[in-house]
Amino acid sequence: MRKLAVDVVVIGGGSTGAGVVRDVAMRGFSTVLVERADLGQGTTGRFHGLLHSGGRYVVSDPESARECASENEILTRIQAGAIESTGGYFVTCPGDDPTFADKFLAGAANTGVWAREVSVAEALRNEPRLNPGISRAIEVRDGTVDGWKLVWGAANSARHYGAQILTYHRVTKIETEAGRVTAVRCTSLRSGEEVLIECDFVLNCAGPWAGQIAAMAGAHPVEVVPGRGIMIAMNHRLVNRVVNRCIYPADGDILVPAHTVSIIGTTDVKVDDPDNLAIEAHEVQQMLDAGEVLIPGFRNSRALHAWAGARPLIKDDRVAVSDTRHMSRGMAVIDHTTRDGLDGMLTIGGGKLTTYRLMAEHIVDAMCDKRGEHRDCRTDAEPVPGSESGRTHLVSDRLHDREHDRFDEQIICECELMSRKMFTDALASQPAGSFDDLRRQLRLGMGPCQGGFCSVRATGIALDAGHLDSERANGLLRLFLKNRWIGLWPILYGDQVRQTALDNWIFQGTLDVEHLPQPTSEVVL
Repeated sequence: MRKLAVDVVVIGGGSTGAGVVRDVAMRGFSTVLVERADLGQGTTGRFHGLLHSGGRYVVSDPESARECASENEILTRIQAGAIESTGGYFVTCPGDDPTFADKFLAGAANTGVWAREVSVAEALRNEPRLNPGISRAIEVRDGTVDGWKLVWGAANSARHYGAQILTYHRVTKIETEAGRVTAVRCTSLRSGEEVLIECDFVLNCAGPWAGQIAAMAGAHPVEVVPGRGIMIAMNHRLVNRVVNRCIYPADGDILVPAHTVSIIGTTDVKVDDPDNLAIEAHEVQQMLDAGEVLIPGFRNSRALHAWAGARPLIKDDRVAVSDTRHMSRGMAVIDHTTRDGLDGMLTIGGGKLTTYRLMAEHIVDAMCDKRGEHRDCRTDAEPVPGSESGRTHLVSDRLHDREHDRFDEQIICECELMSRKMFTDALASQPAGSFDDLRRQLRLGMGPCQGGFCSVRATGIALDAGHLDSERANGLLRLFLKNRWIGLWPILYGDQVRQTALDNWIFQGTLDVEHLPQPTSEVVL
């Protein structure tokens, strides 16, 4: 058994956990973050990519609107490399209540959310695919954010301040003594090694899984209500600004341009298990229908991938427990001392990716208060490494970079312009990483072929470079394809059927992938 001793253990490697471990480390505490999978593999990696202006909540949740507006400005400054400042519109579509736009503008004024009404003609000039029947358009400062870049940026900043990041480590027990947390036990899912981390404090940032973590310390149930939402990526940028319907928040009313695709979302359905998120056929059709309202001809575009995520909503007594759509998006810090007689543990839930830094500030402030000491938060002022210039990224940046590469630099993934060097450098820095780990950082297999060509190339290069043996290479390739398939089968129609049939001929007919020799030990995601 390996033993560590730190001041604070942070549990959960999504945006909130990464923000918390950065804040904790910057305030001078020794700290470890523990995550059962890869960073950003849960809720953070399963959202629509929207950096909220606050506009979505100016009527329904004014406090969340204020928080989003403020944090939008901060994140655009401190994590510019993860953000594209697209701007956005809220539009009144045919059949929508045109007076809601007046409520929207009043709510924006009351909450400090920047907004201005523009003419329909201006909106259509800027976004010619918009429904020509829109009657009103309001400009806002929405943007898009790469959740994985954001999380890794915060984690790398935390490492700079001395934090340790333990991915693929599952928490098995939170030890207590005399009503106080004393240690966290976890197991490495890759080596099987047991790790005991002695600590003074545990910050539970496990999102939809926060209740399960709290139970490991013997705490009363934490009423986190997972709200499942599905999203669909279309094969190119149908719009270059975020487009929202100017209505009370509903299903399928946001279209987000993210990197080379557009993402339509989202549904909101209460689920019992955040590890079991179905992608229902009728919800896929619902999203496609919703896209048609915003962009006529939306269904004629090619759907690339569908996925589901679970929001970590705190139970809101004002609405039914099943009504996750109308639960507040506000954050809440739970003090287990007053609640459970358990000192040394705080849980945070609610919030949004846009407010992840503020959530971290709140829970670390609360921890400092519990410890009886004051240490200033500096995360709103110091850029994460790589964002010092303050320049937000553009979708064309990767094309520009590739055009200026050496002419002999091989492109492995044409869809996402991922070069051989990008891939081999990432492999060298993460020798135990899976192809899915690298996908989250490099966008391997996220374009129209969904890994049909690039996954085979990547496997061969990894094997040729000596990073893998043939047994592990086979296992990682099969695992990568299996995970891609989860998001393909719900949207098999039109061009995506033809693409999938071609991929199947390659994998079955050429490689006979189902009968490749299998690794003797389990390949971890």
